[in-house]
Amino acid sequence: MIFLCRFLSMLPLCLLHVLGAGAGWLAYGLSGSYRRHFKANLTQAGITDPAVARAAVAAAGRTLFELPKLWLRPQQEIVRRVVRVSGWDLVEAAWSAGRGILFLTPHLGCFEITAQYYAAHRPMTVLYRRPKRAALAPLIERGRGANLKLAPADLSGVRSLIRALRAGEAVGMLPDQVPGQGEGVWVPFFDRPAYTMTLAARLADTGATPLLAYAERLSAGAGYHLQLFPLPEPLTGSLEDRAAQLNRALEGVIRRCPRQYLWGYNRYKHPAGAPLPPGEAS
Repeated sequence: MIFLCRFLSMLPLCLLHVLGAGAGWLAYGLSGSYRRHFKANLTQAGITDPAVARAAVAAAGRTLFELPKLWLRPQQEIVRRVVRVSGWDLVEAAWSAGRGILFLTPHLGCFEITAQYYAAHRPMTVLYRRPKRAALAPLIERGRGANLKLAPADLSGVRSLIRALRAGEAVGMLPDQVPGQGEGVWVPFFDRPAYTMTLAARLADTGATPLLAYAERLSAGAGYHLQLFPLPEPLTGSLEDRAAQLNRALEGVIRRCPRQYLWGYNRYKHPAGAPLPPGEAS
């Protein structure tokens, strides 16, 4: 596995994206459960354009095949892949105010490079769950960990995130990832209850600047367009209210680039031990 990743990291990005597109279609064709989640999630979001669906199938494979290059190549080379940045003035405003930054990056586009790009400018801590395939852990930790501070997905890691934000540093997370038991609430995501992490809303309470971020993958391996946005509305109300507000904000960002969202992710699964979704009988 490590040898394969090192080999892939040496290939041109355009070729990785071609191979990735093929792998995306292969996974779509071979896995019935993946296809069901993919189609159901698109329908739930009200997306009916077949061209969007086809592009998203290929994009899922590209997401996987570009990772070795982003983990194993030198940081300067990675940063050069970001050929356009929109909204960087939001980052500079947070720096000027001495505030930490909470980057909220959904499973959209190349979410790996958003953190790598920022880490080339200032320290950044990201929440990290060890992969299920143990052989990948050393590879990810040596690659991603070379540029980023990795906080384990447990209480000690949460404390690390809070310390970083209070110190005026940046933190990154995937807020559309299904949390474990006791770490979320059921709130709407594209009008269907989804078990949603509360950590992002809690971290915003530190006074950090929350920013939505994603890196659009450009055609023909031309690189990435990093885009940053403020939240469309201040987070107010209960923890559940704030989690719902964040989901609405994520929906808006995803609708900007639905061709590159990971629609096959089982976003509506019920984690073991978590309460049932609203309206479901016990």
